[in-house]
Amino acid sequence: MTDNTDKHAVGEDTPRKDAVGKVTGKTTYTSDLDLPGMWYAEVVRSPHAHAKVQNVDTSEAEEMGAVCLTNDDVPDLRYNERTISLPEATFKDQTVLTDHPRQVGEAVAAVAASSKELAKAAKEAIEVEYEVLEHVVDPKEAMEDDAPSLHDTVVLDGEELDIENNIATEREIDVGDADAGFDEADVVLEDTFKTGRAYHAQLETKSSVCRPDPNGGITVWPTTQTIHNTRQLIGEIFDLKLSDINVKKMPLGGSFGSSIQMNSVVPISVALALEANRPVKVVSSRDVDMYDHCRYPTEIRLKIGATEDGTLVAAEMETLTDVGSHNIQAYPFLGVMGGFVASLYNFDHIRFNGRAVYTNKAPACAMQGFANPQTTFAVECMVDEVAEEIGIDPLELIRQNYVGKGDTFWGQGPSIKSIIKSDGVKELLDEGAERIDWDSRQPPSEKEGRFRSGIGMARGVHTSGTGGPVPGEAVDYSGALVKINEDGSVDLVTALQDHGGGTLDAGAKMVAEELGVPLENVSVSPTDTKNTVYDVCTHATRGVYAGGAAIHKATKQAKEQLLEFGSRLLEVPPDAILIEPDPENGDGRLYVEGMPDKQISIGEVAKTAEHKNWGTVAAVVSNRQTSCPPAYSAQFVEVEVDMKTGEISLSNVVLGNDSGTIINPTPAKGQQVGGFHRGAGYALYETTTYDDGSGQMINANLADYKMLPASGMPKNENVESFFIETNEPSGPFGAKGIAEPCINPTAAAIANAVYNATGIRFTEIPMSPDKVLNRIREKELDGVDKQAVPANDD
Repeated sequence: MTDNTDKHAVGEDTPRKDAVGKVTGKTTYTSDLDLPGMWYAEVVRSPHAHAKVQNVDTSEAEEMGAVCLTNDDVPDLRYNERTISLPEATFKDQTVLTDHPRQVGEAVAAVAASSKELAKAAKEAIEVEYEVLEHVVDPKEAMEDDAPSLHDTVVLDGEELDIENNIATEREIDVGDADAGFDEADVVLEDTFKTGRAYHAQLETKSSVCRPDPNGGITVWPTTQTIHNTRQLIGEIFDLKLSDINVKKMPLGGSFGSSIQMNSVVPISVALALEANRPVKVVSSRDVDMYDHCRYPTEIRLKIGATEDGTLVAAEMETLTDVGSHNIQAYPFLGVMGGFVASLYNFDHIRFNGRAVYTNKAPACAMQGFANPQTTFAVECMVDEVAEEIGIDPLELIRQNYVGKGDTFWGQGPSIKSIIKSDGVKELLDEGAERIDWDSRQPPSEKEGRFRSGIGMARGVHTSGTGGPVPGEAVDYSGALVKINEDGSVDLVTALQDHGGGTLDAGAKMVAEELGVPLENVSVSPTDTKNTVYDVCTHATRGVYAGGAAIHKATKQAKEQLLEFGSRLLEVPPDAILIEPDPENGDGRLYVEGMPDKQISIGEVAKTAEHKNWGTVAAVVSNRQTSCPPAYSAQFVEVEVDMKTGEISLSNVVLGNDSGTIINPTPAKGQQVGGFHRGAGYALYETTTYDDGSGQMINANLADYKMLPASGMPKNENVESFFIETNEPSGPFGAKGIAEPCINPTAAAIANAVYNATGIRFTEIPMSPDKVLNRIREKELDGVDKQAVPANDD
């Protein structure tokens, strides 16, 4: 366990550095940006799910004074929006604009004009002739021999790859001998689980502003989680030197993975700006954004074998996922699915087979957990069932089999592994069980009446970054610059993106703690690709752990230089000097213990170094973490099921996490509650649906796309959260990740609670009232554990 009693910044609740700007509305997001002489863009998007563009007539729009672009006017280079994976795992099938739209909403032309109104009028004036093609929205139908082909070839590692039966990619993982493992088992369970096609629903839709610069370069202000990868991809598409491209890091109004890649509007803004030779802004509407990305839907056939003493011996998972119109990251997605099977429980034998299929729908990409909510839903539901079958408490089954300290953790699939050094799982289970009153649970057979309560739980885990002793198939390193100014204040400069959860505040606290300066003296600097070293992306719950580690390392190096300068002035060795905040002077001070005359403020050291021409106290580093420690979670949920309407209500929730040292307490708690909220929406409401006949999304707006409302959460006093603080030796100040473990187990915890209330196992989410009611009626008709529900008894 960690002890933060001697800390003045780490672990303390403090006002956020970006709070005033956000609560007053003064923070500038990309969509707020206005530049002198800026033009506005509109994008012509396909109304058809699958078509070929025969002709585009832009003459009337051009007569209005608009600049117009079609597929013929932009580079025809095929690329992948996501550049985190290595080339051998990155499938390229997308272009800036297309003459072969493969989904409703795909961009076929773009215009820019001097006003929003003129741009809209010019867009309406463009005439597009389409040859409408047969489309397919069901992934199983897409694999049939007579199904329409979406992509004949894609580019993989510089080579053309043939696509057959719309199969975008496949992946197999084998550990041990699964057949032998199932032969050893006394109990073997098998079932099929289905998860929905949820939309990210981030507050900020995707936008981009591009300005041609006088020197021939460009500056871009995008909505993105990764300014450096965006810069690299722009350079690749438009054949520009990276030194001629500057990508500005903008505040991000949420993301949930939707901007892990360079978003499709970015190259459109660049192409229009280069053509118009003036700044151009593109802002996505909400319905356009909903056609842009979604969570991977899955159909999972899962089989688990266990011995009668409660040892989990074998697991087999076969999964099918629908990637939509473009394959952004299906190969790593499948690897991560298999990896999380191996990382949840110590199965000696694992067989995994995954297949990803193209359909004429919005492309799937990373979303909160990246393959983990899907995998954990299936595994944790079946583990709960295995425990019941064997006749032991689910908590005991978890304690006996989970992947913990000393075991090998698969951080992001089979290529990224490390040994676990910190583990608070048993404490999470013990405290969560006590808070929810786990021992009071009654079996489903004892429930009766219209309203039935049940308690369930599930355990979650997620990687902290994608590092390991040996680099895997994903790039993973961060950079930071820490500079001490001549008055003792400090500048933190990093490309690390904050999605709104306080990642950069955590970084500032690390700087303040290590240097011994007041937190208010640390400033998080505005940054871009010109003044920062590379940071891969804020994803995989790596912000505090990996990005923070680079910040901490840079701070330590700056501190060494500070102490060296201080030793010259105090005339003592550097290791004799201590540093602490000096509240009276609003600075940090260097001092020698027991020698009152040997002290000096940090500002005095920095200013004297300037006068003596010693140089600036600063350090810049690039850092790759060589571990990917698991961040654990355990969620306990009490639900009430209305047996007459099928509605599921959340009564009580207990949320526990082991994230190592908690750097930023209140935002960390916000992650717990916010993650559970989205996980509950995923379990109960959220999915995008398509009309088979037209390929149109039926609920492409936030009125029809149902999410869990605030009123759907339990009352505040019925939501408890806690942390088990362990010390992660590879993490900055002992910290590891927090965000994604907070959503991964939620759907399974709710489904297990619904089973405890009704005796019905739900293997498909969302568990909408109509589905629940249908299952209740099926159970009553079958007479299985039948409980009479009076028709008019409220």
